[in-house]
Amino acid sequence: MKTVIVGGVAGGASCAARLRRLDENAQIVMFERGEYISFANCGLPYHIGGIIEQRDNLLLQTPESFHARFNVDVRTNSEVKAIDRKNKTVTVLSNGREYQESYDFLVLSPGSSPLMPAIPGIESSKVLQLWNIPDMDAIIREINQSNAKTAVVVGGGFIGLEMAENLVHAGLDVTLIEMVDQVMTAVDYEMAQILQPYGGEGRQACAL
Repeated sequence: MKTVIVGGVAGGASCAARLRRLDENAQIVMFERGEYISFANCGLPYHIGGIIEQRDNLLLQTPESFHARFNVDVRTNSEVKAIDRKNKTVTVLSNGREYQESYDFLVLSPGSSPLMPAIPGIESSKVLQLWNIPDMDAIIREINQSNAKTAVVVGGGFIGLEMAENLVHAGLDVTLIEMVDQVMTAVDYEMAQILQPYGGEGRQACAL
């Protein structure tokens, strides 16, 4: 039996590893639109801040190591563009070429995209997102090339707070902006007050 998995990282790669443990003989093909199939998402801000010094420490598995360990056919830079349910095939775009891949079972784990608010100026090259390894590289490149002194972080969740902390570590004057009346909405308002506002030079927090 052949299983095709659309998407890597946490969902797709975990699924592939579990399928291999359940069936040593199954044929498993995993498509990932980007270059990286397994990385430490929560570590991205800490590499920007220099806490995690080595970029390679963020990479949990490469396509080669994943194949060697789980015997999974990993195809990066390969985007699934269409599904033919009747004929049980997917259309894959890779390096400018389209081809069809058959399957017996299909697992969809394409992930999601960061929310970019529809506000004037959002298209500026100075507005960056943090979602994956290329996003992290772009932020570090922008800090170094522009000799940045200040930064605004929009969003006071886990990643937003970690990003603000690590931009301070990187030497920037940071302002954090959150739409609701508290940061860290995963906890109660009273608990979030420990962080909001949080003191120290180069640190501001605003809940709006």
